[in-house]
Amino acid sequence: MRRRSGGALCTVFSLVAGLAVALPSGAAAAATFNVKDYGAKGNGTTVDSPAIDKAITAASAARGGVVDFPPGTYLARTIHLKSDITLNLRAGAKIIASGSGMDAPEPNPYDAYQDFGHSHFRNALIAGENVENVAFTGTGTIDGDDELETGENIPAGVADKLISLKLCKNVSLTDVTLRRGGHFALIANGCDGLKLNRVKVFSTDDRDGINFINSSRVELADSRIEASDDAVAFKSDYALGRTFVSEDNVVRDSTILSTENNAVQFGSETCGGFRNTRFRNLTITGAAKAGLGMVSMDGAVIEDISFTGITLRKTASPIFLHVGKRSRCPGNPPAGRIRNITYRDITGTDLIAPRDIPGDPEYASTISGRADAPIENVTFDSVKLTVPGGHPAAEADLVPPEASTTYPPRIFGKRPAYGFWIRHAAGIRFTGGEFRFAKADGRPAFLTDDVRGIALDGVRVDRSNGGYDVVWRNTSGQSITGSTTTGGQALRVRTR
Repeated sequence: MRRRSGGALCTVFSLVAGLAVALPSGAAAAATFNVKDYGAKGNGTTVDSPAIDKAITAASAARGGVVDFPPGTYLARTIHLKSDITLNLRAGAKIIASGSGMDAPEPNPYDAYQDFGHSHFRNALIAGENVENVAFTGTGTIDGDDELETGENIPAGVADKLISLKLCKNVSLTDVTLRRGGHFALIANGCDGLKLNRVKVFSTDDRDGINFINSSRVELADSRIEASDDAVAFKSDYALGRTFVSEDNVVRDSTILSTENNAVQFGSETCGGFRNTRFRNLTITGAAKAGLGMVSMDGAVIEDISFTGITLRKTASPIFLHVGKRSRCPGNPPAGRIRNITYRDITGTDLIAPRDIPGDPEYASTISGRADAPIENVTFDSVKLTVPGGHPAAEADLVPPEASTTYPPRIFGKRPAYGFWIRHAAGIRFTGGEFRFAKADGRPAFLTDDVRGIALDGVRVDRSNGGYDVVWRNTSGQSITGSTTTGGQALRVRTR
């Protein structure tokens, strides 16, 4: 294995080999193009991609044709998507990657602004550029088969991603399974109207699961995503030579795991803004960094984001928000903003990394803005976290560094609070939550530093075995109402 080196949405259905296949609205029954009729063998040793491309060309010419994959193993070099097609992978059908002969990465004059894998799109097992009305259906599998690279500067002939979509419109994946995705199981940049439903991604021995980059009107639903690196990430890089606002996106009713990185993440590539994105009914089964992560490193404004009904476990840092100033975009942009964020009905237990990684196995939830770019208007409603605890009271005096050019949770080291550490922020509100520890902890539940306006209303916390339950440093406009320890005692508060 190589490691570390336009039309309307589908609304009418036809039956192909007993499976429902999506067709363009108002269309008659779609013509079917069996890849074996175009020369594919499906024997796992013959390179079938030329035959698959021929079937795709014929299906596209038919304006909505179905490219049908009967059971078999289809060895492929780069497959080239075209508009107005459905790829139907029947049960028992598998497309696997060849270890050579893939399309070379295309030149990109903007590749200095993001990693190699983000900058190039054609070096993929399946690639589509400026395509629309494309559907993947069926219960078959697309598999990198340990032949996809995960590092930088990939040589010509070798791919580093399973599915690559650039400037696409109205693309859907339903019921398919993606395995061993290389750098990305699926990367979509500049896409509009991307729908994933009942998709499975298994890429825990590779890198990222799904990256939605510069993309809007995305929906990921009823899926299972497992990766080593970022599992589900929203990003905005400069690979397309311009910035975008990513908006109106939904991730719901899914199970997500990152064994070494972030489960759900905004960034780190953040040239363009993000707004109106909803996460709901998610189960995070592991994250060695952040369970729910959000960083603005390159000038982006991230706003109007909500997380509702989410369960976290085996997560090193449950909630992590950070504004930095890496400015890896043209024009040296100023620090971005994070504002108007809501977390509601969030529950976290067994909050420790699922795998050994650099740094410590757990970090308290964090809000870390900048003095010139505070994180603003964040609401936590019924957030209940049980952290490992066991830290000494001396750590309550820690002052984490101002780490502005990098972003993993470990950059701040141990936190001076066990529940939430908050610095450079304004308008933070906690209502009805509960913060506990598995082992007695000497740090306060909350510690703030340079915060303007913070309210605890109806919050319960385990009593620290240090001197205080809440510490306000350089903070103004704070209030505590209806809040006690879990034993019903008044909170011990220190203002510094």
